Amino acid sequence: MKIMFYTLRPFDELTYAEKFRGEYGIDFNHTVEYPNAENMEMARGCQAVSTTPCDMSAPVLDRFYDLGVRYICCRSIGYDNVDLAHAKELGMRVSNVNYAPGGVANYAIMLMLMLLRKIPQTMQRANIQDFTLHGKLGRDISRCTVGVIGTGRIGRTVIKSLSGFGCRIVAYDLYPNEEVRKYAEYVSLDELYAQSDIITIHTNATSADYHMLDENAFQKCRDGVIIVNCARGQLIDTRALIRALESGKVGAAALDVMENENGLYYYNRVGDLIHNEEMAILRTFPNVILSPHTAFYTDDAVESMVRGVFESAKAFEDGTKNVHEVKLP
Repeated sequence: MKIMFYTLRPFDELTYAEKFRGEYGIDFNHTVEYPNAENMEMARGCQAVSTTPCDMSAPVLDRFYDLGVRYICCRSIGYDNVDLAHAKELGMRVSNVNYAPGGVANYAIMLMLMLLRKIPQTMQRANIQDFTLHGKLGRDISRCTVGVIGTGRIGRTVIKSLSGFGCRIVAYDLYPNEEVRKYAEYVSLDELYAQSDIITIHTNATSADYHMLDENAFQKCRDGVIIVNCARGQLIDTRALIRALESGKVGAAALDVMENENGLYYYNRVGDLIHNEEMAILRTFPNVILSPHTAFYTDDAVESMVRGVFESAKAFEDGTKNVHEVKLP
């Protein structure tokens, strides 16, 4: 049994992969590059391929299948980049990973606090030695209503942690959770928009949720609402968000994920011309934080992600139950 790791980072993931090679008795090859026409041959002789989110469309899956790959072990929670229907046609099995929800949850709360206290503007002005108070007046989260969209593991952790701040919490999910009811009130999506001073998104990206926050949704929100997205970029219509920021309907936004981030985040693009008009516009706003998809990035999470690949590969090969397996359509 052998795994081909693409995009394996030598400064953090490689140490864990070497540790788990001995623990699970599974060998691996690796490269720091994404799969491409030149390096896909490296997967020959490997039963599993693991990578961070990248192109896993039908032609890519076909090539890996021809090389003998039978398992696609995503090194991420998200797997929407994989053509699941085609994987099923080929008989390839797909898995994702999970990790403790505290890292993303705490990061989202950090972003809320930073926007409420106008930290981006405050630090920019401090860097040029403007230490005056004008324009820096913040808000106390304990006096806000926070709307949480999605009450899975991460959303629930956000809600439980926020309860310690004393703020009112409303939540929306297609499948309400009894534990959440101890700390938050479930409401409809429209009610959440209308009642929230802050909206934080923690739901999966599906075709039904594409551009969940669009022009129509922003119009239903309170004036000056704060938007935080540590889930998936395609949940927000970026053009609509820009217009809402320009009009003041949205008072501030923190985006750890963004539409069309592929080819940008996790690459060193120093000195490059970035052909992303939405990003260019958002970066000019003093009330916007763009962080490069790093909410997940803690030592515990990285270890869990690499371990999850080895767990999946072993379970697939041994024919045992794989808790990380993705149900194919």
